[in-house]
Amino acid sequence: MDKDTVLTMRSIDKVFPGVQALKDVDFTLKKGEIHALMGENGAGKSTLIKVLTGVYLKDGGEIRIEGEENPIVNHSPEEAQRNGISTVYQEVNLCPNISVAENIFIGRQPLLPWGAVNWKKMNRMAEKALAKVGLELSVTRALGEYSVAIQQMVAIARAVDVEAKVLILDEPTSSLDDNEVKKLFEVMRSLKADGVAIIFVTHFLEQVYEVCDTITVLRNGELVGAYEIEDLPRVKLVASMLGHEYDDLSEIKSAAAETGEVDETDLVLEAEGLGRSGTIKPFDLKIRKGEVVGLTGLLGSGRSELARLLFCADRPDHGDLQFKKSPLKAHAPIDSIKQGMAFLPEDRKEEGIIADLSVRENLMIALQARTGMFRLLPMAKQMELAKQFIDTLRIKTASTETLVKQLSGGNQQKVILGRWLITNPEFLILDEPTRGIDVGTKAEIQKLIVRLSEEENVTIMFISSEIEEMLRTVDRLCVLCDREKTGELKNSGIGQHDVMTAIAGGV
Repeated sequence: MDKDTVLTMRSIDKVFPGVQALKDVDFTLKKGEIHALMGENGAGKSTLIKVLTGVYLKDGGEIRIEGEENPIVNHSPEEAQRNGISTVYQEVNLCPNISVAENIFIGRQPLLPWGAVNWKKMNRMAEKALAKVGLELSVTRALGEYSVAIQQMVAIARAVDVEAKVLILDEPTSSLDDNEVKKLFEVMRSLKADGVAIIFVTHFLEQVYEVCDTITVLRNGELVGAYEIEDLPRVKLVASMLGHEYDDLSEIKSAAAETGEVDETDLVLEAEGLGRSGTIKPFDLKIRKGEVVGLTGLLGSGRSELARLLFCADRPDHGDLQFKKSPLKAHAPIDSIKQGMAFLPEDRKEEGIIADLSVRENLMIALQARTGMFRLLPMAKQMELAKQFIDTLRIKTASTETLVKQLSGGNQQKVILGRWLITNPEFLILDEPTRGIDVGTKAEIQKLIVRLSEEENVTIMFISSEIEEMLRTVDRLCVLCDREKTGELKNSGIGQHDVMTAIAGGV
């Protein structure tokens, strides 16, 4: 290991039942380097990270880190941290019921001479740790009182404070707005200047080219190559991830743009003065059959809150809602499901997958609920439908009985989508269906949205933080700001600048 190298992984293998997750993978990380780890979902990125951090034991190869004479084997994340490797995961894994300060220093609290926690010192140290990532907030409040974005930044502050040799950021920007991403990049550049080596896992290509020095690409569990950022243009990066030349999805945009106007009388859903105090202000909304309507706005603008009201995941306290020209008599999501609605939630970990059930069981659960718990679906029918949607959505799984938690994030997302498609919904709400998944799977989901609306006349509400993605798929955009619907845009001849102007109040 030369003096500039902080980490080397050589010939790493990892095998799960029926799946070779990693095969002969090499990875090298240098001091003061921001190194992007790229690949489709299922390419092996998360597995490589988990082998490095002790979540999984490798089946072959060796790991060497600066300062250690012999190869290391991390048996747990705690051991990895002792070896100078700290990780921030996409889905915040801190404790929402304890204070911010306690989360930052859990397991390493400063103590008074007689062994009690030195709360004043810990709170001061927590404030300093947060200052490193540009945050100023009450460290004595419970972490759960803050937004997911703030929780993510607290997790990063904790990882930074450990003073690791290697900092792993696994999709850290997925819950951050533009300003928070900018702050994070400033922190990353500052750490880089101090010699910290950073592994950056993201699906946002523009972020890779903004902040990274080097890119390593994995595909199907194997190393494609490692490249200096200037030697790998975006088109070549995407082609190397997919294994073929990448279609820029222009046909999706043209398909959406050519969608004909639906007759005004063909309304599927109509909300008038619908709202919930403290959640979202009263709004009016009409959606026609076969239409794809997008909700756009900054983080916290009320997009998810609006969608949850329509699905009755939250109860409105004023206004009227009609579905298929009749008042929607729904007191809970199960009533909405029986009426023909479906809702893919934003947080797949907390509200989507049931981790300890199989792929088949996760696919069947909504249809079983709609059918009735005392009218069990025959196993033969379950297997038939599960195999059909595994093939249709190209879900990568060893079998229908594989536990869904063993799948990659993108394949878990496909399972949740398949769960709702099996119910043949008339109105489908998709809240960030492509967040944290690779470009190839994004393309598949975007094309599926257009096909469902055009060929099967499914009405779709689509929420995404990526404006470009919205413009490729939707017919009309509803703009939200500060939990209020502020306007609408027809997707005809408009660009990202028009949408951003509308979000900023220019509608």
